[in-house]
Amino acid sequence: MFDFVRQHNRLFQFILLLLILPSFAFVGMQGYTSMMGGANAGVASVDGRKITQAEWDVAQREQANRIRSQSPNIDAKLLDTPEMKHKALEGLVTERTLQAAADHQHFTPSPEAVNARFWNDPQFAFLRNPDGTVNKALLAAQGMTPSVFLERLRQDYALRQVTAPVETAPVVGNSAPKLAFDALLQQREVQLQRFELKDYAAKINPSDADLEAFYKEPANAAKFQLPESAQIQYLVLDVEALKKDVKFTEDDLQTYYKENASRYGVPEERRASHILIKADRNAPADERAKAKAKAEEILAQVRKNPADFAALAKKNSQDEGSAANGGDLDFFGRGAMVKEFDAAVYAMKPGEISNLVETDFGYHIIQLTGVRGGEKKPFEAVRGEVESEVRKQLAQRRYAEAAEQFGNLVYEQSDSLQPAADKLKLQIQTATVQRQPQAGAAGPLASPKLLDAVFGAEALRNKRNTEAVETGPSQLVSARVTQYSPARVPPLADVKDKVREQLVKKLASAEAKKAGEARLAALKANPADTAGLEPATIVSRAKPQSLSRGQLEAVLGADAAKLPTAVGVAAEDGGYVVVRISQLLPRDAAVIDDKRAVQQYANAWARAEGQAYLAALKSQYKAVLKVAAPASAASAP
Repeated sequence: MFDFVRQHNRLFQFILLLLILPSFAFVGMQGYTSMMGGANAGVASVDGRKITQAEWDVAQREQANRIRSQSPNIDAKLLDTPEMKHKALEGLVTERTLQAAADHQHFTPSPEAVNARFWNDPQFAFLRNPDGTVNKALLAAQGMTPSVFLERLRQDYALRQVTAPVETAPVVGNSAPKLAFDALLQQREVQLQRFELKDYAAKINPSDADLEAFYKEPANAAKFQLPESAQIQYLVLDVEALKKDVKFTEDDLQTYYKENASRYGVPEERRASHILIKADRNAPADERAKAKAKAEEILAQVRKNPADFAALAKKNSQDEGSAANGGDLDFFGRGAMVKEFDAAVYAMKPGEISNLVETDFGYHIIQLTGVRGGEKKPFEAVRGEVESEVRKQLAQRRYAEAAEQFGNLVYEQSDSLQPAADKLKLQIQTATVQRQPQAGAAGPLASPKLLDAVFGAEALRNKRNTEAVETGPSQLVSARVTQYSPARVPPLADVKDKVREQLVKKLASAEAKKAGEARLAALKANPADTAGLEPATIVSRAKPQSLSRGQLEAVLGADAAKLPTAVGVAAEDGGYVVVRISQLLPRDAAVIDDKRAVQQYANAWARAEGQAYLAALKSQYKAVLKVAAPASAASAP
């Protein structure tokens, strides 16, 4: 039953906040933007620094790309609404506010802490290559270099430090959580009487005249309209299409394996603990000497009793990120730490304690506590993988030249895709498409850019090739319309069965509602008349039983001052349900016990405090939006 709490965590937080305090406007932290320039008109300002239209445009693109990567089939038009644009601006203002607070409060995480977070946080695992290096290709696809990514990670670390202390769960008593969860998870004993659509549909037999009248109603005719569509031929040029035609020798494979042998095995990782005594390289000589002397004193203590390393780190290390853990930095790959630190660690033996290691941050005493990985696989075991990678790289090199040829051919010989197919050895494919990506569409056919080109005036009117459209990374597509079908309402005869089904459902729904409302009136007049009601059952937000969300909320929202009472609710399929409520029951402790209730309540408080603190920061740093929110967003609670 605890699964219910985990699965409905957002629901709990939302309802608890309504019980605790007025709602706060929701703003999400957005991605960072480093691109400047273009339009310089100020659309907002924070701490006296304006946010330009160009920066807002970048934030919108990053927001759209992020959502599209999570939901590839989302309608592109939904990402370009005034509400979504304004949300991107609000996120940018939130980010700048937190940046201003981080700067004023001097929250600057050390490079060691940032590196440790990258190499230890599971959410960044997809960016780490098997050999322990950063996946530059994935970063490049997002328009970033490793240095830009680490800078953004550092910024994110700093911004989290601004709100983290406020969002720490507060200490709360037992009475308030109990009251909140009792209200949220109250149980009610109910009996149901269902008026099923199928019971009434079987008795309805509309005439042809009824069907024609129903079909001719404008609102109904639109339900049966066939959308415009186009039958197309299309060509796809991508790395996959070019891979089959590349040439290479066995020596090429051997050379690639030798140059990239570290990729075909388990990368070596090392675990170390350290004690840092800070000393900036630009600090006065006497300060550095004092820091070095302190570090040497601690090193002597460590060498005297290595078992005390963790205790000495907790007591003396000035690296806030690792001191509390006895200096432990966990496992990290080669190149993860600054050069001097990395070189020292990878020159040590397990258990060994280093001499003083000087870096830009001061003096380190390092203990190597573990080594793992480093095994290599023989060429024969990974030959297939090597060949696949060589094919891919050769195809990628060929792609740039082929892309130019592709674009020229489909444009210059625009009455056919065959010349481009023959020249580049591509296969012409066919499909039927609509203006919006259809359910289940994948690849180029799910690209709004391609569909916009297909349904453009030139492509439809003259049946010419579309221009080469970029539908994905290293992927170009050109299409040609062979047949176009405009949107139309089909003859009744073509959709008669569907029309009958819709009319029968409408009439049956009206009959079910009529019968259900009559039974509801009778039950209210005589609550003791339980004829036709199902056996009693217990429902709550944790145990909705067979009730839909809307039906459950109607039952839980019914006035229970005088019991028994009854309510009537429409069913999703058009039927009707009468519900007799006989008694109220307290929260089921098995769903969430008092201890977890206190935790959930405290977390909700913490989130609310975080939002309140953010609002205060925006006021302190004079965050101003100069673009009015859309009407729908402004009226949202």
